[in-house]
Amino acid sequence: MRLRDVLCRRPRILFVGINPSLRSAELGHHFAGRGNPFWRLLHASRLTREPLGYEEDRRVAALGLALTNICPRPTRQASELGRDELERGRRTLARKIARLRPRVVALLGLTLYQRFFSLARSGGAGLKPQRIAGARVFVLPNPSGLNASFPGFQEKLVWFEKLREAALRD
Repeated sequence: MRLRDVLCRRPRILFVGINPSLRSAELGHHFAGRGNPFWRLLHASRLTREPLGYEEDRRVAALGLALTNICPRPTRQASELGRDELERGRRTLARKIARLRPRVVALLGLTLYQRFFSLARSGGAGLKPQRIAGARVFVLPNPSGLNASFPGFQEKLVWFEKLREAALRD
């Protein structure tokens, strides 16, 4: 099953993952992995006023938030993606960003940031100097429980809170 984007016009934040997990694709909802704290992080950082579960992912569009992936193909691990499909996905994502005109593009993972901008190093999470079609770029830690660089909820929450602050600024 192909996981559908959750989009809205001029989102405050467009969240971009590398690609869907097998579970997300199977259930048809973003961030549906059992150990993935994405939805709890959205609420704890006050990006949403009420807690949402993955089965409510379509509701974020009404909040000015959008969800997509650089590659639509679900895999067990992102390392299964080929260079050409990542490059195709990068071009498609750039067109999507230009069309949607989000205020902030939140790339979920340092690896995604490096791949999108063809960088050898990322410099860590946070607001970046690059822009995509006028949108500011913010790098979040990948919310996966497998993320060894940001292993705990609190280490990830710090960056989701900084994203909220960045999205409030003009």
